[in-house]
Amino acid sequence: MDDYHASPSPNPHSQDLRKGRFSEPGRAYHITTTTWRRQRIFGALQPARTLIQSLMLSDRLQRSQTLAFVVMPDHLHWLFVLRDGALKDVVGAAKSVAAHRIGGRIWQPGYHDHALRQEEDLRTIARYIVANPKRAGLVERIGDYPHWDAAWL
Repeated sequence: MDDYHASPSPNPHSQDLRKGRFSEPGRAYHITTTTWRRQRIFGALQPARTLIQSLMLSDRLQRSQTLAFVVMPDHLHWLFVLRDGALKDVVGAAKSVAAHRIGGRIWQPGYHDHALRQEEDLRTIARYIVANPKRAGLVERIGDYPHWDAAWL
């Protein structure tokens, strides 16, 4: 067995991602989270749409205000303004809802977050996020990829 599969977690340092994390309502965050062992779960239509529904549920519950997202086959980029609660709880709830509805273990523990500074341009970051499928070679035009939105742009 190789070292990757011998580890109980595919990312043994995922707990380090949580050190120093701070939640600030009203601040925009860019979250990246990956599937368990980088499985291409969201390459299929139904799981991708289910994940998007979990992001929209977070908005409806007024925990977040989604600015942009892209669901890639093996990870999620989500740009949102934290409205209520702790960042870990908002992200954890969105991941949990999706996992429950899809079934099985779908997420690696933890996530990467970037709290945007005031001088950072939200539109530039949103454009970067939604261009991920083009950069990954999944589509030639961003508009051809079905699992993204940045309606506020």
